[in-house]
Amino acid sequence: MARPAAPAVTIRRWTSGKWAEAPDAVVTEEPLQLLLDGEKLAVVMRTPGQDVELALGLLFAEGIIRSIADVTKLRVSAEADETEKAIRVERVFVESNQVDIVLASKARRKPERSMLASSACGVCGAQVIEDLRRDLAPLTAGDLIDPAILPGLVDKLRQGQGVFERTGGLHAAGLFDHGGQLVHLREDVGRHNAVDKVVGRLLLDGKLPASAHLLVVSGRAGYEIVQKSITAGIPLLAAVGAPSSLAVALGREFNQTLVGFLRGDRFNVYSGAGRLLR
Repeated sequence: MARPAAPAVTIRRWTSGKWAEAPDAVVTEEPLQLLLDGEKLAVVMRTPGQDVELALGLLFAEGIIRSIADVTKLRVSAEADETEKAIRVERVFVESNQVDIVLASKARRKPERSMLASSACGVCGAQVIEDLRRDLAPLTAGDLIDPAILPGLVDKLRQGQGVFERTGGLHAAGLFDHGGQLVHLREDVGRHNAVDKVVGRLLLDGKLPASAHLLVVSGRAGYEIVQKSITAGIPLLAAVGAPSSLAVALGREFNQTLVGFLRGDRFNVYSGAGRLLR
């Protein structure tokens, strides 16, 4: 049986000079052991749920796979409650928190390194920036996007964050169409994991590259978030927080529209402003 994403706990709360016991909820964080063809690949600290999406999204971001045809099957823990139409999922492991991705013989490439990922790590062992740029290509201009839709997307993202409302401890990534309609939303203790889950869903549905969509993330726009979204072909990335200098440089190099400080009725555009209607 899958573990709850926000288990209940009893806490002591200090309010107005007095102690009281009160119910609360905390976000679940557990390690997920990723294996590739039976060999240990990475340990990812994540919130349980959508582990298949997370594993596939991470491998896609790392350039190990490029379509669901690169994967023969996934072998997961016996307690996992996940099935997929696009790929065979076998529940075989006695120990919890494991996913083994079995590659097809024609798979693109196997990693040249092992990866150790935490909920705060999205680079996952890459040694140099050039390694991260190995498969990226500039995004095409695509359709123009109405900037007026952007301010309302954060509220739509927050309205869909059920676990965040109970815990206050999760990041979110929301995929929207160019009309501002929410397509997919994923939460996780790691902001990079949330993006990987969205990309993994698109991979399973055969909808990559996601050139007709935009991505909104609840935290800051770090280099790794930009890299993952460009790899997925997403032309616009908007973040509630600030971008880093490397994120801006990457957005400009690969023609992604990068929006930061999306709050209220304001936002800043750091790259790719030409994709927004004037």
